[in-house]
Amino acid sequence: MTKIKFGTDGWRAAIAEEYTFHNVRRCARGVAEYLQQTGAADRGVVVAHDRRFASEFFARACIEVLAAHDIRSFSPPTAVPTQVGSFFTREMGAGAGIVITASHNPWTDNGFKVKADTGGAAAPEMLEAIEATMNRHPEDELPPRREWDDAVQAGLVESFDPYPRFRAQLGSIVDIDKIRAAERRVLVEPLYGSGAGWFTRLLGDGRLTVRELHTERNPFFGGVNPEPIRPNIDEWLREIPAWGADIGIAFDGDADRVGMATEQGVFVNQLQVYGLLYWYLLEVRHQIGPAVYTVTTTSMARKLAEIFGTQAHETGVGFKFVGPKMTETNAVIGGEESGGFGFGMHIPERDGLASGLFLLDLWLTKGRQASEVLGELQELAGPSYYNRIDIRFAREGYDQVKADTLARLEHEAPESLAGRAVVERKALETGDGFKFYRDDGSWLLIRFSGTEALLRIYTEARSPEDVDAMLDEGRRIAAAPAVPA
Repeated sequence: MTKIKFGTDGWRAAIAEEYTFHNVRRCARGVAEYLQQTGAADRGVVVAHDRRFASEFFARACIEVLAAHDIRSFSPPTAVPTQVGSFFTREMGAGAGIVITASHNPWTDNGFKVKADTGGAAAPEMLEAIEATMNRHPEDELPPRREWDDAVQAGLVESFDPYPRFRAQLGSIVDIDKIRAAERRVLVEPLYGSGAGWFTRLLGDGRLTVRELHTERNPFFGGVNPEPIRPNIDEWLREIPAWGADIGIAFDGDADRVGMATEQGVFVNQLQVYGLLYWYLLEVRHQIGPAVYTVTTTSMARKLAEIFGTQAHETGVGFKFVGPKMTETNAVIGGEESGGFGFGMHIPERDGLASGLFLLDLWLTKGRQASEVLGELQELAGPSYYNRIDIRFAREGYDQVKADTLARLEHEAPESLAGRAVVERKALETGDGFKFYRDDGSWLLIRFSGTEALLRIYTEARSPEDVDAMLDEGRRIAAAPAVPA
């Protein structure tokens, strides 16, 4: 049996191993009983899903469990981006939201995300309460369920088309007609995910030419992880200059994360994208306000905040930390290294569609090539280069490897990295890694994932060569294998 533990962004596991209908129903029962305990059950639950294998059937299983607790469900009939589920959780006044997705995980996985009534990710306290509720039941106990037809007849299932209202929401935060009117070319890469078709629908029928790759549903995701980073998006990068696109926008499997490339097909890394988006809000939109960023994200957040006379706040990894901090500080942006960005004017949750529209608006407002806009940012905030490596492990034994490595690093802090002195070591509040700062402001972070069996080594430095040297140092001090397991 499986003891379910919510990580940095919900619970994820391998389909047919730990991710089974029984365990998904256990999660749904945990949400249902939590809502009953908190008096929010009569507000209902928004239930959405992505394009992964059997996601629609896992979503139906959740609805049947909620119905057995006399809790109403509101559900789009087809796969939608995760942020659509988040937005309608708030819009409909629901007590919570459930999204069946594993985001950018490998195709073998699926997941269960919980959304708070704010439209943001459930805070750690809410997830802990749901876990405690789940753990009161024996793991092999069958959660109650109400047959689908019976639940529908009882009025406990409501299907709705989310597009018109969500399109209106996006139109209220960015000038979509301005973007549609530009005589330019945009190449979009949805990576077979639930963001496919959205930009064509939002921006089509204007002077802007939008072309999308890989729009069909493919739960195998073409054999790559549906995360908009290299090498997963190399085909898209090659096609940008070949087709004559002016800019490229990409999404992950559930479209809550964004990727960007210049007209030359050069990938703009996620930390640079964070800098572009914050700069856009500060300079173009004149929204002078705080930023929230995770420990794995760019130091440009602090630099830009200083330049424009505001603040930047660092959190642990995951929007379960970022979202609540955005609300607390009235932040204009919150973001993380994986390419997920949320906006105070919108919802305190990642939205790849809104991020992509903002990037297009920044580029068009500046009236320069995408590569030149990036260069202007780096002139202002300083050079920023970034990369990360992922070291995968077998699931069996992963927890022991994690515990042993963290215990060793607790007592073995390096004094220098790639020839420069280490001036600070910070243990992550989440207890899953360490961050080392050099005297030039660059940093190296070693962190074990909370959703997958892998070690991630990140760095931000002043040159591509320094990035490579820092990653080599990170692998050495983490004693990670030269070839991923």
